[in-house]
This record gives sequence, structure tokens and C-alpha cells, in this order.
Amino acid sequence: METLEFIIYPDGRVQEKVTGIVGASCAEVTAALEAELGIVLTQETTSEYYAHTQQQSDSATTHVGSSHW
Repeated sequence: METLEFIIYPDGRVQEKVTGIVGASCAEVTAALEAELGIVLTQETTSEYYAHTQQQSDSATTHVGSSHW
């Protein structure tokens, strides 16, 4: 499940936490929000950022070379 969590501090700072989004696409999801909120001071990536989505392929490629014996 994809979630965005925001903590708004009394001094106006906003802490944003994204979970459930694999890879760098979390930056795409939050870009518009961050542009409206203001300057991003720090950013920390989680293990989900470095994870890769698994995709299965229904086809296989075989390379057959010719022999010059």
C-alpha cells in the first residue's frame, strides 16, 4: 500500500514520509507537493528506493552461433 505521511511542525517545517513505492518513482509522486510546500532542506532515501520491481517475461531469446570448423 502506498502512503504519504506529513508532519507539520509549529515553526512551519513539514516532514514528508513516503512508503510503499518502490524505486525512484517516489520522487515523481511527491514532486508537485514539494514544489508547493517550499524548499527541500534534506532528503533521506529508504531501502524501498533502492529496490527493483520484479517483472516476468514470457519470451526468451536464444543466440545460436555458427561454427567454422
